[in-house]
Amino acid sequence: MPETTNKLKDHFKGILSDIGEDLNRDGLRTTPERAAKAFRFLTKGYSEDIDKVVNGAIFETSNDDMVIVKDIELYSLCEHHLLPFIGKCHVAYIPNGKVLGLSKVARIVDVFSRRLQIQENLVRQIAETILKYTDAEGVGVVIEAQHLCMMMRGVEKQNSVMTTSCMLGSFRDENATRSEFLSLIGK
Repeated sequence: MPETTNKLKDHFKGILSDIGEDLNRDGLRTTPERAAKAFRFLTKGYSEDIDKVVNGAIFETSNDDMVIVKDIELYSLCEHHLLPFIGKCHVAYIPNGKVLGLSKVARIVDVFSRRLQIQENLVRQIAETILKYTDAEGVGVVIEAQHLCMMMRGVEKQNSVMTTSCMLGSFRDENATRSEFLSLIGK
């Protein structure tokens, strides 16, 4: 992707110049290239294929008890201001003959969070993907995050945390299942 990185580098040069910076000063000489590489990394989810991420790590099981992976760190960029939101994701599902390799849950969170996002969509994308690959009886996903677009600009509220959830299947239909999940993640 060198061509894309070079284009981004040129855009960052323009941005720095437009805000009145001197591109020849010591601290900024290589900033456009570093910023371009950083932005490519922060948005690498666009170039990742979920099938390759899952990589066949779906295993047969007779277990039909809830599987929970909690406190998965996530880092994303808000699609409205290109500022980070940072938080944690909790994922649960009830197997229906198949379980997903443990690391794949975190990798799925990463794929979708490493795209320009709003948290309300991110939580659903993760839940629907887990459901698609596991054919689970139900999936629950909760995300708690702090948004720098609220902390650094606008209302400047430093301690606000946004919580979103997506409940599919038995997590939506059965109060006891949803309650067990929320209790186990401390909510």
